[in-house]
Amino acid sequence: MGLKNKDLPKLGFLYMDYVMRFFDYSNFKGWPNKIEEVTYRWGDDKKRFIKEVKKKKIDVLVGNIPATAYETFRDIALKLPNVRFIPSLDTQFSNKSKENVTRFAWKYNLPIPKTYIYYNRPNGDKFLKNCSYPKIVKKSYGPSNYGGFFVHKVDNYKEAKELYATKKYHPIYFQDFVPMQADIRVMLIGHKPVCAFWRRAPKGEWLTNTSQGGSMDYMNVPKNVLDLAVKTSKAAKAEYWACDIAYGVDKKVRILECATAFAAFPYIRDWIGQYIMWSLSEGRFKKPHIPMFNWEELSRIDILLLRTMRHINFGKFSPSYDGSYFGKKKIIYGDRSRYLHELDDAYLMYDVKRGWGEEWPSSIYNYQDKLKLKSIKSMKVAGLKDIQAPAPDECEESQNIATLSQEELKKFFLSVSGIGEKLFKTVFDNFGTTDNIVAILDQELKILTKARGISKNKQKLIFDKWQEYHS
Repeated sequence: MGLKNKDLPKLGFLYMDYVMRFFDYSNFKGWPNKIEEVTYRWGDDKKRFIKEVKKKKIDVLVGNIPATAYETFRDIALKLPNVRFIPSLDTQFSNKSKENVTRFAWKYNLPIPKTYIYYNRPNGDKFLKNCSYPKIVKKSYGPSNYGGFFVHKVDNYKEAKELYATKKYHPIYFQDFVPMQADIRVMLIGHKPVCAFWRRAPKGEWLTNTSQGGSMDYMNVPKNVLDLAVKTSKAAKAEYWACDIAYGVDKKVRILECATAFAAFPYIRDWIGQYIMWSLSEGRFKKPHIPMFNWEELSRIDILLLRTMRHINFGKFSPSYDGSYFGKKKIIYGDRSRYLHELDDAYLMYDVKRGWGEEWPSSIYNYQDKLKLKSIKSMKVAGLKDIQAPAPDECEESQNIATLSQEELKKFFLSVSGIGEKLFKTVFDNFGTTDNIVAILDQELKILTKARGISKNKQKLIFDKWQEYHS
């Protein structure tokens, strides 16, 4: 049946002055209650923003956060523990910088071009003197390559030195050059690919951006590309997501970029809105059905018309007179021929639930601010003696590991008066993982009352027992 109007969470759009809006009311067609707006105005606006969210009693804030506001919203989210951000700040970790994309890929063993990050500029320069070339140099801060204008290919040390002396990029961030046939953008909702297209460089060039003369087409995106995009979206725990994947001349695939902030046709934003409504309403709203390779057919429509199309819906395949032709249509996919409609079962759309812990706390991972340039002229780095950004083999894996096993957590709850195995199961089913429950116990215990059967009195008993457990 799903939730009644009064039980639905109160939605709010997270907007920012001078930043293009990704969602508006039309993307959430049919939502019965008022959707609030909260606009962040930059500068010293943190306290006012938090106060407005609380005043409007918003349960869920929907919207992307640009790189320049990411750390501010890390602080804001911690002060609004009962508010769910969609996407979460952990999911948006990769939005902030290319360095963050790299650390995310290192942690989850996702294939990327060999990458080097130096905050110690003399050490970086020393490496550049002795390494092999060519290399790809990128401005790390911010998720986008801005049409390729902050991505450079250097063929020797002299070019690299001149580039860093001119651009002052910090940190020194560069990758091995990977010859590729093209790169492929994949967009996903609930970990299901909903759109994918090739971007190919002009003959004799290496940048694939369409603003640099690259071309696009939507046909025959390989299985290994979609599989990598799905794996990456799941690692990010993303409600919606986009990956740029390099398809090498060696046929290997590697992550180039990934983020929740990406350009999308209006109908794709409609699908995301419909997905979020389905997820938050416990099934009251219909889960969007988006057939695999829909993009191949939609790409046949003139681009000017496609940019105006809204609320596109698809029916599921069922063998009937009307569907008999499509039921026989096959595609070569992976190592064999498959019926097209069968691939919908191979790529499912998942209901991404809220996480309650912090996987990428800024106290550890905010290297960009901890080790920022003190002086552009001298290129000195503040705090370099105190902290160094870790190499990939030093990346903290522990942030994603529960501090208690499920059995230990169960033992703790059963030690609280009035809580039995049935109520513990209710709590665990409601919050999903030991990571989430431990984070709630550490940060904001009243969240536990969202689980049926946990009264305020039981919440206090759990709090007292948790304090005793840690004493």
